[in-house]
Amino acid sequence: MAYSIIDTHAHAYDRRFSDEALAMKERAKAAGLCAVCLPNVDEESLEPLLSLHQSDPAFFPAMLGLHPCSVGSNPQEQLEQLWSMAKGKAPWIAVGEIGLDLYWDKSQLKQQQEALAWQINQAKQMELPICLHTREAHQETVDLIKSEKRPEKGGVFHCFTGTVEEAKQVLDLGFYLGIGGVLTFKNSQLKAVLKHVGVEHLVLETDSPYLAPVPHRGKRNEPAYTALVLEFLAESLGISREKLAETTTRNAQHLFHLDLNPA
Repeated sequence: MAYSIIDTHAHAYDRRFSDEALAMKERAKAAGLCAVCLPNVDEESLEPLLSLHQSDPAFFPAMLGLHPCSVGSNPQEQLEQLWSMAKGKAPWIAVGEIGLDLYWDKSQLKQQQEALAWQINQAKQMELPICLHTREAHQETVDLIKSEKRPEKGGVFHCFTGTVEEAKQVLDLGFYLGIGGVLTFKNSQLKAVLKHVGVEHLVLETDSPYLAPVPHRGKRNEPAYTALVLEFLAESLGISREKLAETTTRNAQHLFHLDLNPA
């Protein structure tokens, strides 16, 4: 294979991979991946994430963050505990997965906003980019990033599925769009949206074990399927897989400051 790919967002430490972590990794490498970035979710996910990261630090770079759906009633105390648990455990590449999620519960918005603001400021202090999760809360997320002033290192709106106007807001912030399996869904409008966005603003991801691309929709996703996202996106945009892989891999390396030598 003439190109290498980076999955910029995969919960590859999830228990659904626990019995076959090595096989999952080998399938990813066979599909052309040179790295799989691991976003953290909460206190409980930290140990399995670190275990997978430490098995191959270069292939499994790690992020540190508290997912909005994991935010409790006392965000600052929770975050301080998480950061204390994580101190010195890994060379973190980003603060993530963080953000706002109003899909399940709108009553926690204030706590989620507090947690997101705290973590944005941690990213500034740590000189790291941020990896954002936003669901039914795009404008609230954009507004908070503006009010807190974006981290100098930028970030990515992971699993972007928005409109052309929302994509423009993300690009105006200087952030990347994370593109995954939703792109391949029959009812997805993302294919049309991305025709208005240059590939220099995109990175690839799977969000494994969720949101598997066609033809695996509804099944467990895995990092190897980043290659399917690449193929579908390249065809949609009318460019070669090699060119798209080169550009998105370079984007990911730039965003996360990954010291990689893709084969």
